[in-house]
Amino acid sequence: MKHTLFALGLAAMSSGIAAETPTPPTPVASGATARAPAGACPPLLDLSLRRLASDEVVNLCEAYRGKVILLVNTASKCGFTGQYEGLEALYRKYRDQGLVVLGFPSNDFMNQEPGNEEEIQQFCRLTYAVEFPMFEKVSVKKGSATPLFERLAAAGAPYPKWNFYKYLIDRNGNYVDYFASITAPESDKVVKAIEQLL
Repeated sequence: MKHTLFALGLAAMSSGIAAETPTPPTPVASGATARAPAGACPPLLDLSLRRLASDEVVNLCEAYRGKVILLVNTASKCGFTGQYEGLEALYRKYRDQGLVVLGFPSNDFMNQEPGNEEEIQQFCRLTYAVEFPMFEKVSVKKGSATPLFERLAAAGAPYPKWNFYKYLIDRNGNYVDYFASITAPESDKVVKAIEQLL
């Protein structure tokens, strides 16, 4: 079943991913949003979002400014869902050095996150022992994206073309790079990029 889901996922996204695979992830594009002055809240993090399956609202600036952030759009029934394991391993290995992984469930691609927030939370905890912060279920596609993903796009990042796009944000709240679904969290490319910012 896992292999079938993986094959379906790869087939469904092949046109988008294939087009970008030969080109390495690009840093912030020219004309991207201005960087925040020292002491100010970076525009990318100047948002308050609700934690998954909770009434608690978190201001990203207050909670995560000064940390290296790996932000990911997730799904529970995707061929890449196993990346939860790699994301959690990264979080546990580097959190004491200042890394935080932030997960944002989304049902935008082939109905691969159909559950409610309580079901998503239970799946993440029981299946992958996820401890990194997970937030409310959102839309990430261009035209309907939540403000956080709109701001990422304004900073030069592409909108996700599939689940498990990974966006790297530095300690000053600036978008640095992205990694498409096919790039595993534990890959040398991701690990080196994170270590350079820590």
